[in-house]
Amino acid sequence: MSSLSELIEKAKNLHSEGRSSSQIADEMSLSTETITWLLTQQKGEKAAPKDIVIDWSSISGHADMLHDASVMLLKRYIHATEDADADEEIFPDLIVGVAHSGIPIATMIAGEADSLFTMFHPKKHATGENPTGSLNSSFADVSGKKCLIVDDVITSGRTIAETIDSVRKHNGTAIGVCVLFDKLGLDEIDTVPVYSLVRVSRID
Repeated sequence: MSSLSELIEKAKNLHSEGRSSSQIADEMSLSTETITWLLTQQKGEKAAPKDIVIDWSSISGHADMLHDASVMLLKRYIHATEDADADEEIFPDLIVGVAHSGIPIATMIAGEADSLFTMFHPKKHATGENPTGSLNSSFADVSGKKCLIVDDVITSGRTIAETIDSVRKHNGTAIGVCVLFDKLGLDEIDTVPVYSLVRVSRID
């Protein structure tokens, strides 16, 4: 998917199915500002927000390829941290998958790493007057655990920052963030190192 008209059509189709702008942004790996623009823009209006379209459905739609990408992401983390201080334990006790697209990746990484698993639901997916993010209590408890946070794409960084905050509030230690694609080119979020397979940079 590359043309603007295709992006607009997909955003509007998802919106007509009842998805919120933040849910559409998650599914299309775009910022909520970009989705709002796609849903409301008219010919001749202001230019679209600066954003980058990442369509990785050729991987995510096939379990074997998704598994391979997950293993590569785990190896990316291991290789990046293998030179750390020998006295510092950096291998995760627990993998935190960020809903929705981070969950299957995190599940596969947890299996490969023989780690515990839980999932985080960001507040943008919550309902009610005072939506809040939450760790899923049906899965492992983060308290006292070294936690590796996993998602598919960093778009604004807000969801990852929210996840880190929640892990810390539940007495866990966020030791790293692993994503397939980093659209901001970040080294860290809230002092937690970011490890990506692909770092995207804009040259304007």
